[in-house]
Amino acid sequence: MSLSPPPPFTAETAYEKVKKAQDRWNTKSAFFHHHLHHHLLRQGIWRNREDFFTSWARNQWGKRERLFGLRKVLFAFTENRIAVQVLVLDAHDGMKWKRCYGLEDCTFAEDGRMRKRQMSGNDIVLDELERWDKDGVDVNEVDISEAHW
Repeated sequence: MSLSPPPPFTAETAYEKVKKAQDRWNTKSAFFHHHLHHHLLRQGIWRNREDFFTSWARNQWGKRERLFGLRKVLFAFTENRIAVQVLVLDAHDGMKWKRCYGLEDCTFAEDGRMRKRQMSGNDIVLDELERWDKDGVDVNEVDISEAHW
């Protein structure tokens, strides 16, 4: 699995890195999630809301993201940092679909692996018609209004 592009980032390479990460998550591939640790530094920091790396990465795919859709939009970048707005659809809580609105900031090591990731977000319960992650739909093509960002 390629870790490219490594820092320093340009507008083009930051966008590429964001979309590669989005697309890998959306494959729902157990192989990718099993090998996720290759994209992270061993001593890295990973926070997802109240969960931290040691419990989150181990349990994420098996328990939470079976019914899942992710959209990332590049928000800002510097030489080795990328910030994104995230929309996450999931149905892990009693099969109620929810949308998480959040912000994620990531710091990358020179080799392109993630050194630090922090994500904060809020869940909103949805009905079935409000989902945009249907089979055959390209999440990059769905019009999501500014009201949702």
